[in-house]
Amino acid sequence: MADGGGWFEAKREGGRLVVAAGGRWTVTTLAALDQPLRALAPGGAESVAIDLAALEALDTAGAWVLHRTLKQLSSKGIAADFAHARPEYATLLDQAAHADRRHAPEAPARHPFTDLLVRIGEAAYEARDAAAGLLSFFGLLCLTITRSMLKPARIRFVSVVSHMERTGLDAMPIVGLLSFLIGIVIAYQGADQLKRFGAQVFVVNLIGISVLREMGILLTAIIVAGRSGSAFTAEIGTMKVNEEVDAMVTLGLDPVEVLVLPRTLALVLTLPLLTFYADIMGLLGGCIMSVSTLDLTFSQFLKQLQSAVPIQHFWVGMIKSPVFAFVIAMVGCYEGLNVERSAESVGRLTTKSVVESIFLVIVLDALFSIFFTSINY
Repeated sequence: MADGGGWFEAKREGGRLVVAAGGRWTVTTLAALDQPLRALAPGGAESVAIDLAALEALDTAGAWVLHRTLKQLSSKGIAADFAHARPEYATLLDQAAHADRRHAPEAPARHPFTDLLVRIGEAAYEARDAAAGLLSFFGLLCLTITRSMLKPARIRFVSVVSHMERTGLDAMPIVGLLSFLIGIVIAYQGADQLKRFGAQVFVVNLIGISVLREMGILLTAIIVAGRSGSAFTAEIGTMKVNEEVDAMVTLGLDPVEVLVLPRTLALVLTLPLLTFYADIMGLLGGCIMSVSTLDLTFSQFLKQLQSAVPIQHFWVGMIKSPVFAFVIAMVGCYEGLNVERSAESVGRLTTKSVVESIFLVIVLDALFSIFFTSINY
């Protein structure tokens, strides 16, 4: 027992220790209760109960002392709890228990420049991880292609032809229209600048070199990346969400061989044909614009094109096309296989695959330009 307005009494009831608390447990009476409570021990009891039926008053300080006592008695793994606590007392005891929990410290406020550096660092690590994952997938895809070439029966030619139709034949209208319009724009803008020097005839050189060497393949690759690359990611990603890819693995099928290889082969075979088609449409648009605005005939345009633009410019664009096709298909399928089981992930990685594909295509185009220039080709 302890005096000063508050009291407690401990007694055994079989294997249970009952601590009856009564009186006023407030900040003015706790000094006399503190030491006796600290000396209280379970004494081999199997469970502990603190009975609050006789409690007359309780404030936050008293609730904290009761919580500390309960925690002290249950420190050795003994079940302990409060009994007969009025609702208002139970609320105070819950608040004391919540305040005693460990809380993560709040992050200190950072300077905006520090936040910028942190975001740049996080983006750098993400780019490193993405590059490592893409490089690993490139090796896996090369191994799968080699294995399939050694055993051609493993290649699903029906799937390859189907994807060739979807990525090639169905893309011809948009590729042809945009290439035709780009040819018109190049001819119009080039003629507008060259006429100041009386050299409008050289617009044919400008159209031929720019379309055959750069614009035809680059424009086609960007269209295919946005059209077919995103479709690859969305299709394979939806299969991941529906657990169809997991079902393939369970059946002993290789997802790379079943899903990735046909799409890659189809795009590698299709993009050179689309590039050739885009070159023809771009030259046609430039020809029509030149004939209609300059003092040139159709035969003069073809003769100037043949004499001023060597065939090597055509082959530069064609050499790039299978490389760009492989990169677009690889990135689209890789991001599709990385989709998590959510619709949000499908949309996010579809956008990411398009951005990565276009970025890699432009980087490779720059490297090709440097290489061909260095060898004077």
